[in-house]
Amino acid sequence: MPANPAYPPHSAPRLFVDEMLSDGMELRLDGSQVHYLANVMRAKAGDKLVLFDDRSGEYLGEVTQAAKRAVTVMLTGKLRERETVPDLWLCAAPIKRARFDWMAEKACELGVRRFVPVLTQRTVVDKIKPDRLRAHMIEAAEQCERSSLPELDNLAKLADLLAKWPEGRHLFFADERIHASGEGSFRKALVAHDGPAAILIGPEGGFSAEENAMVRAHPSAVPVSLGPRILRADTAAIAAISLWMAGRGDWN
Repeated sequence: MPANPAYPPHSAPRLFVDEMLSDGMELRLDGSQVHYLANVMRAKAGDKLVLFDDRSGEYLGEVTQAAKRAVTVMLTGKLRERETVPDLWLCAAPIKRARFDWMAEKACELGVRRFVPVLTQRTVVDKIKPDRLRAHMIEAAEQCERSSLPELDNLAKLADLLAKWPEGRHLFFADERIHASGEGSFRKALVAHDGPAAILIGPEGGFSAEENAMVRAHPSAVPVSLGPRILRADTAAIAAISLWMAGRGDWN
């Protein structure tokens, strides 16, 4: 028989654990993770898996006991430290639940450090479920081998967000109104504005004229265009993150 590889195969289960992990630690999993391991993956003693905690990093584990209601795992080695992600926030108005879930999921995959839901005048959805959004982020991180999760803020009113905006953080404001005027090239804005940043995406109906003026008046605001086509809010968010990651993030 071939020897077991030192590093688990890509098919090994990978799970987030919301507690500080350390090499040699034994932990007992329960709930949905047990259902996944015991009933879906048919885990048994000796099976390998990967665990990460969004704190210290990622670890190789071995199942020591598997039952229908509990799985015990021994951590046998640290695989890597918690990853460092670029200092980019996504500030976005909530949209229909499934599409906002998708936005949060993709923001995690793309490496956003913080996700900030923003309440605007035209926001149709005025409530969010943080646990649901976080669950989508966790699932994305598990599948995409991320070892860190975006911070998730509570829903904030746009005016409050701007009033408390941290000095030194650029706020790239996706404004669909400016492309026709020939201004607002995102690529040129990235050249001129290095350092901590955030992207602000409006609701499905766009920002009101009052909100547009309020954002533009903020000293950290950088109005940018996302091209000649009007994009849906979730598409705009992913396009803007991708542009920033390619220009100022860790894609180059």
